[in-house]
Amino acid sequence: MRGTFRSLNSFNYRIWASGAIASNIGTWMQRIAQDWLVLTQLTHGNATAVGVVMALQFGPHLLLLPLTGFAADHLDRRKLLLATQATMGALAFGLGLLTITGLVQLWHVYIFAFLLGCAAAFDAPSRQTFVSELVGEADLSNAVALNSMSFNAARMIGPAAAGVLIASVGSGWAFVVNGASFAAVLCSLGFLRSDELHRHTRAVRSRGGLVEGFRYVWKRPDLKAIMVMLFLIGTFGLNFPIFIATMSVTVFHGGAGQYGLLTSIMAIGTIAGALLAAGREKPHMVLLSVSGACFGVGCALAAIMPDYRLFGLTLVIAGISALTFTNSTNSLVQLSTEPVMRGRVMAIRLAIALGCTPLGAPVVGWTADRFGPRWSLAVGAASGFAAALVGIRYLVKHRRLRVRFHGGRPRFSVDEFDAV
Repeated sequence: MRGTFRSLNSFNYRIWASGAIASNIGTWMQRIAQDWLVLTQLTHGNATAVGVVMALQFGPHLLLLPLTGFAADHLDRRKLLLATQATMGALAFGLGLLTITGLVQLWHVYIFAFLLGCAAAFDAPSRQTFVSELVGEADLSNAVALNSMSFNAARMIGPAAAGVLIASVGSGWAFVVNGASFAAVLCSLGFLRSDELHRHTRAVRSRGGLVEGFRYVWKRPDLKAIMVMLFLIGTFGLNFPIFIATMSVTVFHGGAGQYGLLTSIMAIGTIAGALLAAGREKPHMVLLSVSGACFGVGCALAAIMPDYRLFGLTLVIAGISALTFTNSTNSLVQLSTEPVMRGRVMAIRLAIALGCTPLGAPVVGWTADRFGPRWSLAVGAASGFAAALVGIRYLVKHRRLRVRFHGGRPRFSVDEFDAV
């Protein structure tokens, strides 16, 4: 396991990771509290309203794409992260105070979700590309995987803690706890050793700088395939707040504790996926296609489970495959992109992964309201299978995918470099 955690040999990464885990736990507590507040206190189980909140929170990743990618490539990422993290902490405190005092209304949640989304849109590409400054290129894939493990370890702790907190003192205190957790990241950024950062050459400001990222991706068949696959699963598959909330409330008739428990159970799968990714030397397109297909299988099985215990087990499968897929897209994009373009290309990736979720969230929410939560999971399953087909098409066309049978078992082989 020494190779699995090799990025922790870096002082700067250890400091960063310690602050991130505390903040991630608070983030997951807020996500659960926010969905529960909308679904049970501000509406009568309206999944569409939850979808609207998701749309407002993640939509800015798409709307602000040219600005966020430009900022990540041209500004000091450490200073930018200090500003975005402080802003998100203040917003969490604001929503918490409104909720605790009993003044909160649905339109308040909409506004705070949008403002939080705007801050996160600038934060995410800078935070993800900042990892390369902490560990360097050699350990980048490992550091990305460990970041995912941290996020999903928090996904196991945060929702369960939120469920207990909501049941005992109410949703508002979960927002306050999240606001306080941002202090951990701010402190970690302040304690980093500047002389040990792996600084990269800043992108040169140019008239066409805002569209260079799109041009760069368009010329790369591998990046285009990754982005299309991510669009399909990100838009229609990564809507688990809606999937789990509606299944828990309307199908299994559970409370906040069960909702938090199911979200934490899914985190077991995502942590397992992160550990596998951390031990892997380098991701590849075959793994991306297989994980997309497995995601489809996981969602399909979840859709037909008769009780919440079996439903929770299928969430583990979905969690492993979803983490493997998203982590592979992250590492593949960063490792195959020139450093001066990395911020803009990662902003495009994040805009698709997070910003396109709002396009699908209202659709998935409407499907859950109109036809039932099980059918919304079927939409997620279809997105996984469609993404796998896109990956297979790329491998056949550009990497000459071949299938041979040895001892009755299929063996796959592809060319090392794109055949373009």
